[in-house]
Amino acid sequence: MREIPTLRTERLLLRPFTLTDAAEVKLLAGEFEIADTTQNIPHPYEDGMAEHWIGQHQEEVDAGKGVTFAITARNDGRLLGAISLMKIEAGHQAELGYWIGKPFWNRGFCSEAGAEILKYAFSDLGLIRVHVNHLTRNPASGRVIRKLGFSHEGSRKQHVRKWGKPEDQELYGLLKQDWQNSS
Repeated sequence: MREIPTLRTERLLLRPFTLTDAAEVKLLAGEFEIADTTQNIPHPYEDGMAEHWIGQHQEEVDAGKGVTFAITARNDGRLLGAISLMKIEAGHQAELGYWIGKPFWNRGFCSEAGAEILKYAFSDLGLIRVHVNHLTRNPASGRVIRKLGFSHEGSRKQHVRKWGKPEDQELYGLLKQDWQNSS
């Protein structure tokens, strides 16, 4: 069994989720605005979904396919959101995903957590590329992504479905060498 590390930033602790986080995950991820601006979070967020999601994290790590961190406030341990590296291809690439609870928007938490997860991806996991996408109608996510140093690689028109409607998606990538040059 591989262990999910704990990562520290000035204001944040990125740590493994535990089942005791489930009620707060349901509350934060259950907000309509969170589901509406992400591709994979359902609404309504029903009982048991958080426990099931948290229960899958260790399996993903053990398979070498992903790692998910709880984004928490370093000063009081409050859960703020989640950040993940998904679809990991060892020595090559992974996809970045994240959400921040609505009460904590516009405070720089996602950018701070993202910078630390990129350091982990490139320095600890030895990846050479990280990619990320967002719904075109979610420009706030695009701002976070560009702030982290990602380059826009293109758009996919009507590529995903959300609420039964086709959605456009923006694609970004960051190479380790570009990350190193900007650090």
